[in-house]
Amino acid sequence: MTDTEIEQENKAIAREYKELLRISYQTLSLEDKKLIRKAFDVAVDAHKDQRRKSGEAYIFHPIAVAKIVASEIGLGPTAIAAALMHDVVEDTSITVQDIEKMFNPKVAQLVEGLTKIAQVQKDMNVSMQAENFRKMLLTLNDDVRVILIKLADRLHNMQTMDSMVEYKQTKIASETLYIYAPLAHRLGLYNIKIKLEDLGLKYTEPAIYNDIVSKIKETKEEQDEYIKNISSVLKTSLDKEGIEYTIKGRPKSIYSIRRKMKAQNVSYDEVYDKFALRIVYKSEVKEEKFLAWKIYSIVTDDYRPSPSRLRDWIS
Repeated sequence: MTDTEIEQENKAIAREYKELLRISYQTLSLEDKKLIRKAFDVAVDAHKDQRRKSGEAYIFHPIAVAKIVASEIGLGPTAIAAALMHDVVEDTSITVQDIEKMFNPKVAQLVEGLTKIAQVQKDMNVSMQAENFRKMLLTLNDDVRVILIKLADRLHNMQTMDSMVEYKQTKIASETLYIYAPLAHRLGLYNIKIKLEDLGLKYTEPAIYNDIVSKIKETKEEQDEYIKNISSVLKTSLDKEGIEYTIKGRPKSIYSIRRKMKAQNVSYDEVYDKFALRIVYKSEVKEEKFLAWKIYSIVTDDYRPSPSRLRDWIS
């Protein structure tokens, strides 16, 4: 690399670090910032000679993982520090004992847990890995933050696989669909679960993935208008009842649409529901079910339900 390229890369690393601090800024004390800065400095030095398959400096990966941990999962400074150093023990000469001396036992325990997961994963097929991973969850990690950081790590790896050879992409994507997406669902990380599933499909069934993406783009304006019109109708009815609520409309995920296509043996155009509306309402606990049924009644006054597709989560 030329001096100019090195300077530009260092500036980019600094920008990513500042963005990490910005994401976490409201919840960080001065001591928290010192902890994160120290972890960042250790990670930068440890990975200084390493590059990813794409050619970019390796440090961009742990910074990205830390940003996911902070912004999408909402973990605190200890987890952010561990995320910044999650590959340090596995990939460099630094030990868990070194991290404990430099930081504290809790940061060291998180990094150690992440290192053990990485070690178990090596040279194992998907089904064996899933079995061992479940055992590990029960016996190895008594701190759920280890698993949450690992999910962030997996998400960023899935987002940056384009430079890998195809068979590795397929292996990692299959593993993600088999292990990590269901795990994210179990832990309530639904946005991360959706991203993992969609990326998993991108690499396991690329032609189908690209076809669905293309068709979603083609019908986006039509679907947005449909969601807007339905929301407007429901808003008028709900406002009359004085209910405190928000309506959120969203397209179904690419993976969800593909799953429906397979389960029902239909084409994209034959999939019945490609978007969803969610009504989130506020109520006292004692009125929760009553209001849910009331809202259901309001919705069905305007839109006829399909009994075969109805699921009761209230009773």
